[in-house]
Amino acid sequence: MNQAARLLLCHQNFKCFSRSNTDVKTYNCKIVKAEWYFEKDQLVFVITADRFLRNMVRAIVGTLLDIGTGKLNVDDFIKILASKNRSEAGASVPAHGFIPRRHHIS
Repeated sequence: MNQAARLLLCHQNFKCFSRSNTDVKTYNCKIVKAEWYFEKDQLVFVITADRFLRNMVRAIVGTLLDIGTGKLNVDDFIKILASKNRSEAGASVPAHGFIPRRHHIS
């Protein structure tokens, strides 16, 4: 998941992670930090950018979790970024940030 998260730092257009049917003028963002780490028994994702699109972080996290659970791989993530299509990315995680334990991250 961290390998894919690092790719976000080299990317600019995040339309694939933006809420559909939005009226923003640009989908460009500059992500300067994106990484996963364990804190006690919790998996934590930290992301820093000059701005975020609506639903962007929740969609990024959902897609990265799909990589962690083996539903996607890093090559799939690269294709999702290039697609600029929200329907290609994973589901958005809940706003409260808690992911049920049934997700087994490798």
